[in-house]
Amino acid sequence: MKFVIPKLPFALSLFFSLSLLLVFFFAFPLTSLRRPLPSSSATVTVADEGIRIRHGYTSYEAYIQHQLNKTQNPKLRKVWTTRDWDRKVRVFSTFFQRLSDRGLLSNGSKALSIGARVGQEVAALRLIGVEDSIGLDLVPRPPLVVKGDFHAQPFEEETFDFEFSNVFDHALYPEKFVGEIERTLKPGGVCVIHVSLHGKTDKYSANDLYSVKPLVKLFKRSEVVEVRKIDGFGLDTEVVFRKNKD
Repeated sequence: MKFVIPKLPFALSLFFSLSLLLVFFFAFPLTSLRRPLPSSSATVTVADEGIRIRHGYTSYEAYIQHQLNKTQNPKLRKVWTTRDWDRKVRVFSTFFQRLSDRGLLSNGSKALSIGARVGQEVAALRLIGVEDSIGLDLVPRPPLVVKGDFHAQPFEEETFDFEFSNVFDHALYPEKFVGEIERTLKPGGVCVIHVSLHGKTDKYSANDLYSVKPLVKLFKRSEVVEVRKIDGFGLDTEVVFRKNKD
């Protein structure tokens, strides 16, 4: 006796097909897709091995407010502008002088410090003769630091010859962070990033970096000039990039 499977009506067959598609979609979500900078997204996942985005923000505004909790902290700002000032300016000037000695920075460079807080890096740049220097942070501190979000720099394309940052770990959207650097950096310009690969970052960090490779991969229009170990206020690695001229 031959068993015959009855044919389902077309509408019923279509219903079962759609149901299977929905089950597959929710079982295997497209977590690798990234959204542009939103005003109310909750979390972002980066699939690249060696970097992890910290979850927990209910919106982009919540992330910004969390960063402001540190930047606007009156006790921290007092420390940064008093007992920490001379020491940090001295150490940063040593870093910058070395870059200058290697021809990666000059007195004629137009320079930007990203995430400059109260401006120690800017003061250090000016100390070694790079007078045309400015800092960028969520909280301004004239005349050294202007207000701005490093995910969307308030500058025109190809403005700077040199950009420095030691706050990559605070970037919720690393692609936007790096993309803005490459947008505002002149062709042939130099970018220097200080990161922590082995130490612990603080509670205000938005990502954790475990290898230089994901950082290098984010720079689409630049080449690595140098990677070296440093002792930079809890950060242990310096990565130097030069933007392609073409």
